[in-house]
Amino acid sequence: VQLQASGGGLVQTGDSLRLSCAYSGGTFSSYAIGWFRQAPRKDREFLASIGVSGRNTLYADTVRGRFTISRDNALNAVYLQLNNLSPEDTADYYCAAQLGSGPYDAGYYDWGQGTQVTVSS
Repeated sequence: VQLQASGGGLVQTGDSLRLSCAYSGGTFSSYAIGWFRQAPRKDREFLASIGVSGRNTLYADTVRGRFTISRDNALNAVYLQLNNLSPEDTADYYCAAQLGSGPYDAGYYDWGQGTQVTVSS
């Protein structure tokens, strides 16, 4: 399983971004996908997860209502829409896969390269 996150960049407070996670190497529709982030000098933080069908989602309290996770099984992709960004959202963002129906907030073992999000004030 290979995952690649993309879509990060430098934005201003209040802006939006859409991150993408491209998946290859297995049966995408068998894997729950999660998004995480890690800011400098901080622990990795769970953000959101989506189950295999796309109907079930799970969010961290810190991002619920601002971030939206979705998936397109035909394209082997998962997306994370980030709205109303603030400097506190500055971090490297990662997607990860876990075999199973999901969603899950932990237990991921396949991780992709991250994409950097920087929010200026």
